[in-house]
Amino acid sequence: MTNKRHTTSRIHSFPLKIFLLALVLRLMPVLLFPHLGIGIDMFQYDMLARSLAAGNGFRWFAPADAALLAPYLDLDVNALGLDPRGMLTTFRAPLYPAFLALVYMVFGVGPDRFFSARVIQASLGALLAPMTYVAALRILENSNWSHRVVERSARGAAVIVASYPMLVLFPLGLATENLFFLLLLGASSALLALSRQPSQSNDVGRSQRLESALAVLAGVLLGMSALTRSVVLPFALAALLWIWLDLRRPRATVLAALALACTLVPWITRNSLLSDRLTGIETSMGYNLYLGYHPESTGTFTFGPSLDLLLFLDDRLREQVGTEEAVEFIRENPGRFPYLALRRLGHFFDLEWRAFMYFYDNGFLGALSPPVLLLILNLLALPFAFVACSAVFGAASMPRSAQTTLVMLLVVAYLLPHVFILSEERFHLALIPFFAILAATAWAKPVDDLNARRMSLWLAAAGVALLILNWSAQIARTLPTLVQLIGAGGNRLYLPY
Repeated sequence: MTNKRHTTSRIHSFPLKIFLLALVLRLMPVLLFPHLGIGIDMFQYDMLARSLAAGNGFRWFAPADAALLAPYLDLDVNALGLDPRGMLTTFRAPLYPAFLALVYMVFGVGPDRFFSARVIQASLGALLAPMTYVAALRILENSNWSHRVVERSARGAAVIVASYPMLVLFPLGLATENLFFLLLLGASSALLALSRQPSQSNDVGRSQRLESALAVLAGVLLGMSALTRSVVLPFALAALLWIWLDLRRPRATVLAALALACTLVPWITRNSLLSDRLTGIETSMGYNLYLGYHPESTGTFTFGPSLDLLLFLDDRLREQVGTEEAVEFIRENPGRFPYLALRRLGHFFDLEWRAFMYFYDNGFLGALSPPVLLLILNLLALPFAFVACSAVFGAASMPRSAQTTLVMLLVVAYLLPHVFILSEERFHLALIPFFAILAATAWAKPVDDLNARRMSLWLAAAGVALLILNWSAQIARTLPTLVQLIGAGGNRLYLPY
């Protein structure tokens, strides 16, 4: 009895231990670069957050901020006649700027505001590790695997997320992902909890109340995820269908849908009133389509075209022009449509070098010796290669259940919009906790019956071969820049993102 109690105590202490490990790792780069600057995208969120903190509403491009951006956007600030408070906007989703505004209201908007935000973001990012542990337990609880294998898989996944280099570094950026990762994993965890079998107790009312609470929580968290990055909306709709068709819980479906709608409608109403027409969570679709289909683009962010539409400060006009131009690009060369979709799929699964290369070659990190640079590049590339390849085999060995169906729905529903609009390697980071769970199971629970799983294993091997082919192409494309980066003056190349 004592040994059993001791084992249970160790299991219960693991989430706290893995959180502390993840927190220490994330605080290290924040403390190492306390005065690290920000890019233009981050400055947009900073403008919105400062406006909210000052009580001016969701505004950007106040005259002082516009003056800072004028050299990059070729703006004549004096001719714009800007409101001293800035311009009301619908371009960005609201929740991440609201989060930043809350940080600024507590810690101030002085020169150290970025550092304060990064410390808070490091704390939020550290929560991903214990949340991944809990999500893994939920996904594997109906697998009929031994408790030891399930626990080992869950812990392995949590360790991967705690120490994953790009997740460790991401709190340095003022970017929506710092909030989105947490909300998406939280929404998925609520859905996984909803998928558990109802209690066999006689307290039917209590069971129904718990189901209702989880459905509402899932709907709210899905809505908050969409208010951070609206690209998650296809998954939100897929999740509702999953509750209805897979779990066969119509009441929970209705409650989750109502909670989702109640979370989204106020902001959609605000944007629609501001635009004098029905408008969604954000009006960046036209901008992203323009970038994704521009003749100079390969389906990913391209610096030159990225500045074209920023000259339009009117959100409606920017959205309209961007959409019309993207349609025209497709009409002029329809053969590029499947090519760009394939390239975007490749970009989504690229190795994670781009952000570091940008910050380094623009002088943010100082000069590093070639051996240190090579070490960092390998530390950024190899973890994703290991996790992605292992996750493919983990998916092949995973028993089919409602929980694994949800994970597959998430991967597909989150991936597809990026394939047809715009893609970058950083977008796959939202799926790393789920890839980590699949990867950990591949090592903790090898396939038992090779004959029964032979087709799945062949498909997994083909998937890994495609990943390796994609990475080889990326290395070939990036090699000239990498050589420049490692050479003398590599930290002063000032290459665009």
